[in-house]
Amino acid sequence: MALRSKDLFDDSSMSFGDHLEELRFYLIRALLGVIVVSIFTLIFGNYLVAIVRAPIDRALIRQGLAKYRVDDIGTDTFIERISKWSNSLSGMNEEEKEEENTLESEGPDAIVDDGARLEGRQIDIQIPQRDLVNALHQAAPDKFQRMDAPADADADGKEAAVTIRISAPEFSIFRENVKRANRPVTLNVQEAFLTYVKVALVSGVVFASPWIFYNSWMFVAVGLYPHERKFVYVYGTMSLGLFLIGAVFCFYIVFPFILEFLLSFNSWLDVQPQIRLSEWVTFAVFLPLMFGLSFQLPLVMVFLNRLNVFTETVYREQRRMAMLVIAFVSMILTPSDPASMMLMMIPLVFLYELGIMLCRMNPVDNPFEREGELMT
Repeated sequence: MALRSKDLFDDSSMSFGDHLEELRFYLIRALLGVIVVSIFTLIFGNYLVAIVRAPIDRALIRQGLAKYRVDDIGTDTFIERISKWSNSLSGMNEEEKEEENTLESEGPDAIVDDGARLEGRQIDIQIPQRDLVNALHQAAPDKFQRMDAPADADADGKEAAVTIRISAPEFSIFRENVKRANRPVTLNVQEAFLTYVKVALVSGVVFASPWIFYNSWMFVAVGLYPHERKFVYVYGTMSLGLFLIGAVFCFYIVFPFILEFLLSFNSWLDVQPQIRLSEWVTFAVFLPLMFGLSFQLPLVMVFLNRLNVFTETVYREQRRMAMLVIAFVSMILTPSDPASMMLMMIPLVFLYELGIMLCRMNPVDNPFEREGELMT
């Protein structure tokens, strides 16, 4: 009598409906975890937006397209922002009213004298001593003598200068306009809010992903044999590690090269870029995701090898064709500039060799090769 293979659920007393109920239980747990984490990412989403913005801000400064670093994105949380918004519905708050009344009563001279209000409203200029003395001599020849020889130089060899502080309310407006010129822009009223929510929700899913994977594993592991669980532990951990390496590699290594290349055309053509916030956030999320997925190449090769689709010998013999496919995929998944294409292609070449090594370390008994050996 032929022996029947043991079914995965022979030892289980759960019906199909019970499995669906268990699936619903783990899905609800995973969803609750995402909701809890997303609440925190929504509260502190301004810091997440600052992290996402950091590469483009640094690249603009390196290219000379932005003169000042914008790092005052706002330290108040989402709840504090909502509270301020609710207060603004009923008019200015008490502090703003008090400040406005003080400015109206004291007049414009108080702005110059009050050191607390000078922040952002004053600039320091340096004038060479000879130029200052000669200007005073021109204004009052009787009191000041003309200086023909330069003053003593400082430690750096530069002519000694006098620092003069000038204060005016207009300087704060000028400084704020300069900062705004360096910031990413939005093109409609709801774009900033929707981008904020998008970054917060995507971050919530990313931070909650360990909890999602845990609940998924708790449901799936019941139907797996011990040796199958071992493969999941090994290759699942390797997959997560490769994905994180690819995403971090893109964010900290690839982004500077890509942005340097793309933004250099703005300087070359003498145009000022206006970075749209929503488009940059989409790009900053999409490209690391593509790098993380492309870094799964060794595991895909091992999977196809286990299915007897491709053997380790085929991988070795078709290296040239594989390089061509890798170059094409790198061109599709990146902005198609040479820098980003090469920065994806070169790691994938090494990962391809890693895939061959993994296939060699875990050989598969191929029935077609065994049949060919028997025929010979």
